[in-house]
Amino acid sequence: MKGRPHWWKRPQEQHRLLPVFRGLGGAMEKETWIIAGLGNPGGEYAHTRHNMGFEVTDLIARKLGTGISKSRCSGLTAEVTEDGRRLVLCQPQTYMNLSGRCIGELLRWYKCPPEHLLVVCDDVDLAPGMLRFRPKGSAGTHNGLRSIIEQLPEGNFPRLRVGVGSAPPEWDLADWVLGRPLVPEEQACIDAAVARAADGALDWFRHGIDFAMSHYNGKAK
Repeated sequence: MKGRPHWWKRPQEQHRLLPVFRGLGGAMEKETWIIAGLGNPGGEYAHTRHNMGFEVTDLIARKLGTGISKSRCSGLTAEVTEDGRRLVLCQPQTYMNLSGRCIGELLRWYKCPPEHLLVVCDDVDLAPGMLRFRPKGSAGTHNGLRSIIEQLPEGNFPRLRVGVGSAPPEWDLADWVLGRPLVPEEQACIDAAVARAADGALDWFRHGIDFAMSHYNGKAK
């Protein structure tokens, strides 16, 4: 056929060269990193304590001049490229307790190792405004993390917890995390933590987990 080398029809030549062509294609794939913010979809959950992951990834998207709107793998996503690497922002749309379904699908879609995944979520065991990066660990009391660990049993994916404070004695825990800040001072503290968390997540992507832990863990100095 015109346009193909004269040896193309020889089976032995096809067998020898096709793996080379496939290898060239694979080498051109971008290295992928994922920042997944956990939360619940829908207006009734917007800006609640349990949606810190959505708040952080929305701010990251604004910083990068994009929006998280593309439907993929049971979530909403955005993609940007920086220094030849692909960064994917994701907000699972499965509701918090099934977050792992979206994250597992996304890692398989992008062929992304768990070490390239950062999960951002709220934490009632941290004081409001406190951040904590960790390279791996358990789910603690967080159902979203528990769902992801069901997909990634070794738990060897980085996570960023944003403190929202523990529920007062008279509050049910579910009502607390699904509620919004009660006073302006709490809202200001949360806003500052979200801003620091967005910067920290981007620095995780750019400089690694050790840098993020040393510069962002704890409260703002």
